[in-house]
Amino acid sequence: MTADRPLDRIDDDDYPAYTMGRAAEMLGTTPAFLRALGEARLITPLRSEGGHRRYSRYQLRIAARAREMVDQGTAIEAACRIIILEDQLEEAQRINAELRRGGAVASGDKPGSAVRPAG
Repeated sequence: MTADRPLDRIDDDDYPAYTMGRAAEMLGTTPAFLRALGEARLITPLRSEGGHRRYSRYQLRIAARAREMVDQGTAIEAACRIIILEDQLEEAQRINAELRRGGAVASGDKPGSAVRPAG
C-alpha cells in the first residue's frame, strides 16, 4: 500500500485547498457571500484543524454558478435552490440512463428498441 503523496492532490477537485479569503478573491466576491452559500446548504466547506473553512475546486465552481445567478438579479436563496434542483435532476437523469442501458443489456435488447410480444 502506498502513502498518499502531496502531488496526488493537484488534480483532485474535491481536495479542500482554498481558504475562505482566497476562494472569495478567486470568485471576485466576499467571505460573507461564501458563508451565505454555506447557510443555504449549497456548499459545505471542510474545516482545517484550526477550524477555518477550506474550499475545493468543485465547490468553487458551484459558488461561481451561484454568483452568476445573483449577479443577474436572482436572490441568493433562490439561486442556491435552483442549483441544488438542477444537480438533483442531472443526477436522476444519469441514473435513469444507466438503468435503461443496464436493463437493455440484461434483456438482450438494444437501447431504444421496442419489445414486441410474441405472437
